[in-house]
Amino acid sequence: MSTLTALPELVSVASLATASVDNPKADFSDTPFWLSVVKGLMIFVYLLLSTLLVIWFERRVIGRMQQRPGPNRNGPFGLLQTLADGMKAMLKEDVRPKAADVFVFTLAPIITATMCFVSFSIMPLAGEVSLFGHQTPLQLTDTPVAVLLVLAVAGVGIYGVVLAGWSSGSTYPLMGGLRATAQMISYEIAMGLSLVAVFMYAGSMSTSQIVSAQANWWNAIPLFFSFFVFVVTMVGETNRLPFDLAEGEGELTGGFHTEYGSMRFAMFFLGEYINMFTVAALATTMSLGGPAAPPGIAAINDGMFNQGWWGLLWFTAKLWLFMFFFVWLRGSLPRVRYDQFMRFGWKFLIPATLGWVVLVSLYRAGRNGWFDRFGTFEFANRSIPLVILGLIGLILAATLVGAWLWEIRADEKEAAAHPPIPDEVDPYAGGHPVPPLPGQRLVEPSLAAPSLTASSETKEAVRG
Repeated sequence: MSTLTALPELVSVASLATASVDNPKADFSDTPFWLSVVKGLMIFVYLLLSTLLVIWFERRVIGRMQQRPGPNRNGPFGLLQTLADGMKAMLKEDVRPKAADVFVFTLAPIITATMCFVSFSIMPLAGEVSLFGHQTPLQLTDTPVAVLLVLAVAGVGIYGVVLAGWSSGSTYPLMGGLRATAQMISYEIAMGLSLVAVFMYAGSMSTSQIVSAQANWWNAIPLFFSFFVFVVTMVGETNRLPFDLAEGEGELTGGFHTEYGSMRFAMFFLGEYINMFTVAALATTMSLGGPAAPPGIAAINDGMFNQGWWGLLWFTAKLWLFMFFFVWLRGSLPRVRYDQFMRFGWKFLIPATLGWVVLVSLYRAGRNGWFDRFGTFEFANRSIPLVILGLIGLILAATLVGAWLWEIRADEKEAAAHPPIPDEVDPYAGGHPVPPLPGQRLVEPSLAAPSLTASSETKEAVRG
């Protein structure tokens, strides 16, 4: 093939490869600086009010699950109980351990409480809305690599936990901080890999572009495994039950914030719940269409309920579905063991997600037309290359064979560790009487004196 002949193919491949790299879809051209400040304040108030409500919601739901009323004194249905607890935390005496590092001890909760607000700045709460006479997206900002901001901020937020455990000058907070660090770092790898699959499928890392790519169907359907991995990892990232190992009361008293009280503890408390909203918002944006209406409602009256401020309603409803999921897990599941939790992350989630990323990359290459020469299969108005179907079949077959071999090996290890109980037992076989187990028959006892004599003669011979 000559250079002139290959040039059109190279150009087409380059165009296919770069077509997915695009600027954010959100248009901020009609958004002055003062309006961005207003939107930032709106997001701040939105998160604070949501935190007050979700704490009350969690305590009420957990109370019902445990057959008790929950908070019901302050305000109607106990709605003001969270506010009362916050005021109490503000008015309490601020006690600090004598051995604590004063500056770092104060800095740690500030880092935790502020970083979670930064992550929410790239979340599209709704589409284009009219705000103070301007048409602007209900989103603070968006960049071509917006989702990476969330991962970067989450990495910085770990420092708040580590510094809190170290600066307390106490053993249990230090152990809790180390646990939290290992837990967050381990599960951020699987979380990042699950997001990589979304990036390749949507062709962008911009949140507005990812939401726009879910116009036909939400990513939770084709990228179901990425959605599952992200849901598991977001529970581990937020230190929630059953993965709240950094705050294990039975092991570490209270974890990294054991020595904290008053407003410092309240800031950790606030940061935990806002982190829950942040990961829920990221899951909504990546896999559930963001502010898009559910499929049935979106088709009503040419998408009337899928425009403007309606997006904020659907986005909030999806967030609260995840909040109920967090609460349901806390009320239903016990805390897992730390080694099991780490083994699950490193030995299952990360390898499985790596394999899933390979499958999604092959699918993306097929969509770009790299395997069309080998034939395609039409399904749901989409052409899937036969090479991709063959490779997926081989990978699934290899996975099934590997699982079968793993099960056989596990059974062999179990059989070796627990040998079968014999039907007959000699009670004096070990030199001292041992009663039989249920179902065993006694054989004629054999006294061990001859064997003892033989062993003593052997020892004398060796000495001689």
